[in-house]
Amino acid sequence: MQTRTIADHTVSAIGLGGMPMSVEGRPDRERAIATLHASLDAGVTFIDTADAYQLDDSAQEAGHNEVLIAEALASWGAPTDSVLVATKGGHTRTEGGGWGLDGRPEHLREACEASLRRLGVESIGLYQFHRPDPSVPYAESVGAIAELLDAGKIQRAGISNADPAQIREANEILGGRLVSVQNQYSPAFTSSRAELDLCAELGIAFLPWSPLGGIAKAGEVGQTFGAFAEVAEQHGVSPQQVVLARMLATAPVVVPIPGASRPETARDSAAAADLVLSADEMARLDAAAGLGS
Repeated sequence: MQTRTIADHTVSAIGLGGMPMSVEGRPDRERAIATLHASLDAGVTFIDTADAYQLDDSAQEAGHNEVLIAEALASWGAPTDSVLVATKGGHTRTEGGGWGLDGRPEHLREACEASLRRLGVESIGLYQFHRPDPSVPYAESVGAIAELLDAGKIQRAGISNADPAQIREANEILGGRLVSVQNQYSPAFTSSRAELDLCAELGIAFLPWSPLGGIAKAGEVGQTFGAFAEVAEQHGVSPQQVVLARMLATAPVVVPIPGASRPETARDSAAAADLVLSADEMARLDAAAGLGS
């Protein structure tokens, strides 16, 4: 399997996004654990989660996905030293299942402590500021992440849903220690290309979330973008694998994190790291969607 580097940690080129296993429409716990184990068995060593991946703000839902991942790692039955778990703080769930924001430094410090407990670790491998909060100066939120890094609560710092100016600002506040940017990016959503290019320039990992178009539309990517289905048929693979393989070829800093809620989809996504596309195939795909240069 191809690999990538996030700071000093080598990870699989395809990661796993944990969100579908904990939000609306999620699988039962047994299938969720099986999905995580299938991904690990397939060689995935980068798992992305967040404290907000849960149904609502009730106490029994708190950090549902983080708890699930900790359980899956503990029960996998093989060493997990090579697995990098990334989580996020600053996004919240509200009563009734809505989404909220809280970028206050005091909230981020509390959220990090809670994530440490749920993940069962002394220091989080990668901690990311989930989404800018318009009511809090961006520098204050990122400054809290820098404090967590300095205190050893987290080993690496990242941001999510950021624009180019925020990437540069965060990297400056972190003293050049920004290691990742997690933005939405897919054939259907290419407006984060400027952020991807900036990350490639700065040597910062770019982690596309919803790289297949999101939970509801991932299965339709071959229908929406016919070129991906055509190339997939020629290789005997799924259109989803072709999307991920083309994304990997965009820049060496790209680490897609497709979500999964079934073992078979987790294995299918992981296999994309070994799919090699020809220059002609990539040109055809680029004509269908803006994933190329």
